[in-house]
Amino acid sequence: MDIAEVARRSGVPASTLRYYEEKGLVTSIGRHGLRRLFAASVLERLALISMGRAAGLSLDEIAQMFAADGNLQIDRKLLALKADELDTTIRKLTAMRNGLRHAATCPAPSHMECPTFRRLLGLATSEMSAKGRQEKPAKKRPTKLPQQARRR
Repeated sequence: MDIAEVARRSGVPASTLRYYEEKGLVTSIGRHGLRRLFAASVLERLALISMGRAAGLSLDEIAQMFAADGNLQIDRKLLALKADELDTTIRKLTAMRNGLRHAATCPAPSHMECPTFRRLLGLATSEMSAKGRQEKPAKKRPTKLPQQARRR
């Protein structure tokens, strides 16, 4: 299959296929003129790459799951960690969806008067604060004073 056919059948642009080949995720089996040729099995590999990307794996993490002989060597521990991350994301998104639904139908005269909305606002504030604490402050470099100022 030439690169245009792979792109058409997989929905992956030819430029991405060339990039994946550069990263070692897929391998062409030759050329027909200037066009790369791929085995039909590349479609299955592209599906695996797509699944990995959808699950939040980096291309480097995905590449490590393919052995040199082309067989899969899946890192089960990494998959379990990604599944846990997805569970956390799902919980957060579910809470956000529920909050939006409540805000859309809340009978309170003002959202700021609604206890549920105030609780959601408090949760959002604490999450922002937690993220702020996680970020490391930039290290301050000692400033060098000009030669004249150091002499005084």
